[in-house]
Amino acid sequence: TSMADPPAYIQAHLSFQQTPLYTNVGIAEYPHPFKADINSGIDHRAYSPEELSLDPEVSEDAHFVSRVSASNEKGYEAEMLYVGVADGVGSWREYGVDPKLFSHKLMEECENVLDEARGRNEAHPYRLVAPVEILAQAYRRVKAANIIGSSTACVGLIDNFRHQLHFSNLGDSGVVVLRHIDSDVAGSLKRDKTPRTDRKSDLRVAFVSQQQLRSFNHPYQLGWTGNEIAEDEENSFKNAKDACTSSIHIRRGDIIIMATDGLFDNVHLEEIEAMALDWEQKCGFIRGGDITSREQRWAMGNSLTQISADQVSSLALDLCQRARLNSLDAHKDSPFAVLAKDNDIMWSGGMPDDCTVVVLHIVGRSPHDTMDKQNQ
Repeated sequence: TSMADPPAYIQAHLSFQQTPLYTNVGIAEYPHPFKADINSGIDHRAYSPEELSLDPEVSEDAHFVSRVSASNEKGYEAEMLYVGVADGVGSWREYGVDPKLFSHKLMEECENVLDEARGRNEAHPYRLVAPVEILAQAYRRVKAANIIGSSTACVGLIDNFRHQLHFSNLGDSGVVVLRHIDSDVAGSLKRDKTPRTDRKSDLRVAFVSQQQLRSFNHPYQLGWTGNEIAEDEENSFKNAKDACTSSIHIRRGDIIIMATDGLFDNVHLEEIEAMALDWEQKCGFIRGGDITSREQRWAMGNSLTQISADQVSSLALDLCQRARLNSLDAHKDSPFAVLAKDNDIMWSGGMPDDCTVVVLHIVGRSPHDTMDKQNQ
């Protein structure tokens, strides 16, 4: 290496910029199982619907997905992905307010902020808008429109130049990153207590975002009553700056799940992990539980990107359906029930709720890549 060559870590960083990642997206959403056009209840006795609700139009959850083409200062181009979920607070219904109006408007304005930024940044297309700034601007616009209500929110950005996930999460929605990690040499943020010899795969929870709760079942939220509330006055509302904001490194093959609490209140992380592995194996991404065959396939230029693009929505739907199933089980303690008992509240079974799941599968080729299709 000559004195003119950059250090190895700089060369590695530049190589990342030259080989951007791609993201396939799957979305599924279910409303509260006992929700009708105007009412919802915790069980059948409350409103006695003839069938469990499947109409997403009555859900108080909302989401958005926006793809942004960007180029950096070196001239490399890549597609950036913004995604967000929001969960309207249902108790507003007691005051004659439709809870879904606030969350839906919040996600709509997040998209508007991105559309306007795209137009302003034509001369500097590599300047991306941070998730916390998107959330802050959208919140200001919702208040300016005088939309009464409140909502939790999570907004993320997949930065395909730097191979990073940037996100801001306020409340009890969240993000989980699943990754295949070599069991023999590495661990994960969530330690697996199962002996290595007994593990069925090397898929691990590499990251899970932090919940923000004022108290049990009382998450941080963005909200508006129609009037500004003094900062020293007791209230449930927060600002975008109060969100848990972080960035984490992502890798090819990662499965990122962003969802509202309808998923995380009803499906344990171990169950999510097992379902993701089952999906990978059914699609042929993983064989034998480890990454050996996957690494060999990638080395031959076969990423199965098109299969990922076609099938990623099925994982999102499976997770939504499992959350619905578990929420109606009165005998199996859900994560919600475990947390309730930790707070000396007697609760058994699941927690019926709206549920929105966005699954992001990180791949090495675009689904429009004809070379990859030829290898499949």
